[in-house]
Amino acid sequence: MVIDGKEIAVKIRNEVKVEVELLRAKLITPGLAVIQVGEDKASEGYARNIKREGENIGFYIEHHKFKGDLSEEELLFNIKNLNLRKDIHGILVELPLPPHIDKTKVIESIAIEKDIDGFHPVNFGHLLQGTSLFPPATAQAIIAAIKYVVSIEGKHAVVIGRSNIVGKPTAFLLLQENATVTIAHSRTRNLEEITRVADILVVSVGKARLITRNYVKEGAVVIDAGINRIDGKLIGDVDFDDVKEVAGYITPVPGGIGVLTTLMLFRNTIKATKIQNKLI
Repeated sequence: MVIDGKEIAVKIRNEVKVEVELLRAKLITPGLAVIQVGEDKASEGYARNIKREGENIGFYIEHHKFKGDLSEEELLFNIKNLNLRKDIHGILVELPLPPHIDKTKVIESIAIEKDIDGFHPVNFGHLLQGTSLFPPATAQAIIAAIKYVVSIEGKHAVVIGRSNIVGKPTAFLLLQENATVTIAHSRTRNLEEITRVADILVVSVGKARLITRNYVKEGAVVIDAGINRIDGKLIGDVDFDDVKEVAGYITPVPGGIGVLTTLMLFRNTIKATKIQNKLI
């Protein structure tokens, strides 16, 4: 069975709209600043999508687009100004950044209470403790997709990928849902043997069609969080047509996790707005 991200998104979008309406009734409009440095087409499209969807729901969205030669000092200065603004409750810096800009320094410059991506070391540390204010959006989207079709508690979950953006936070959130979690990666030996015992298989490695049916336990939940562009088309890390024959549930690319990720950013922005206005 295909897990339709668009179907799940309808429910979450309606919940987010209600939260925004309640805040606007208090004369508070959740504000989000999206920062893009350079001309990356994927980043440009993502920023446009956030702005369009956010404004339709009722957010105030600013897209700060800078040329690729923007200095690190100038970027940090702009973030400092956004940290001070009362009408901006969340700050999202699109990655990757140009090589001359220190990503770690940029992430650490974002005010903790506005770090809706959840990548600041303090927020990431809270994620490990199970007390994160803003779990990373893609990891939240993955958990939402799984919980839409099965209970996570007691399941054996295998996460392929150990990035700070997807793999690690997803593993920690699965642990919080009482799954038994194995993290695999590019150096893992006998990967096929490990994945074939997984009740839940999450894949995020950036290798198109890496996972075929031979890697999948019959009836497993397969979550494809990979994004690859092949001949102008978006393709996941899972060979969808092959794996869908053995998986119990599977997410498509596109139309799966990506659809939900933006909504999770909006959820985090609402929470940030409430915190900054002392509503929670």
